[in-house]
Amino acid sequence: MTDIKKGLAGVTVDYTAVSKVNPDTNSLLYRGYPVQELAATQPFEAVAYLLWNGELPSPEELSALRKEERLHRALAPEVRAAIDLVPLDAHPMDEVRTAVSMLGADALRGSASVLDASGSPEENLSRSVRLFAALPAIVAYGQRRRRGEEPVEPRDDLDYAANFLWMTFGKESDPVIVDAFNRSMILYAEHSFNASTFTARVVTSTLSDLYSAVVAAIGALKGPLHGGANEAVLHIFNEIGEASNVGPWLDEALAAKRKIMGFGHRVYKRGDSRVPTMKAALDTLVEHFNRTDVADLYDQLESEFVSRKGIYPNLDFPSGPAYNLIGFDTLTFTPVFIASRITGWTAHILEQASANALIRPLSEYNGPAERHVEGYRPDKALAAAEAAVAGRSAESAE
Repeated sequence: MTDIKKGLAGVTVDYTAVSKVNPDTNSLLYRGYPVQELAATQPFEAVAYLLWNGELPSPEELSALRKEERLHRALAPEVRAAIDLVPLDAHPMDEVRTAVSMLGADALRGSASVLDASGSPEENLSRSVRLFAALPAIVAYGQRRRRGEEPVEPRDDLDYAANFLWMTFGKESDPVIVDAFNRSMILYAEHSFNASTFTARVVTSTLSDLYSAVVAAIGALKGPLHGGANEAVLHIFNEIGEASNVGPWLDEALAAKRKIMGFGHRVYKRGDSRVPTMKAALDTLVEHFNRTDVADLYDQLESEFVSRKGIYPNLDFPSGPAYNLIGFDTLTFTPVFIASRITGWTAHILEQASANALIRPLSEYNGPAERHVEGYRPDKALAAAEAAVAGRSAESAE
């Protein structure tokens, strides 16, 4: 009997130079750099450059990337029109998926064949930068239209994180907020062969185009076992209400065998290495907004759950309340994740395309043994097929 690895658990399918979790230090590394060091020292644009190119940019390289990114920040009219066709009560992930598909259709129009659409390395890097630039406008407009607000035009005097917040809220954010948001974007940017990244690589392996791979990745990220956990964390916070309710709430939840989102991770066994950095960012927001009630609830739920189950928080646990304090609607949390993870996805798409092999695993069949349709006669079926072909040939001759 074949040894089946459900969910590909423990299966190594390829090499990657983009990221890894160092088991010795329990640190997530982007191109060798611990992510907590990047989040403490770098703007998100520099980390995007690192993921795409393998090295942190020089001042001149960072300036060139920023210049190119700022050229493509505006929400294109055809993309806005496509978003407006999505029902207001649909999930915002549907808006983002539709918008990226529209961007792809526009960018690839005129391709003579699907082979043309797959693109050269240079073309795909340029497409990656353009998606990186466009996603804040897409996500921001999605939230604003659900609130009945008009879109806000981008500003080219603000860096990526500050401009994202400007387009979402229509005002400049305090540096404390911008810094916390920038850190969150870096922490979410990449995480090896997770479900959405692997989906993007599978699509890329067929020689499909970068936009198709990203749309497929968005579909994978929409699943609550992958990308919706920070939304679920905020729902849990709202359900509990305050720190004094944690014990009774947890008693009920565990008795009902509920899955408590925001805890546990398939890769980390000693706690998610990104959590301390994001928790520190959350603490700055708690202080800025004078919301000690949020910190009290966070600390109490973490303490009780870890003591009872021995399972530690993952990145979604601090990011959910952080995004709420910043002002994002809960439904916008996962689209924000896309705007970050687009850098990791496209880095993997570029890597897959550079040394491609079609990803096509095998399966072990466990259905019925071979059987046959009652009354089927192979000789009659063959005669009928030959007659049909002869009939079509006669029609063509006429």
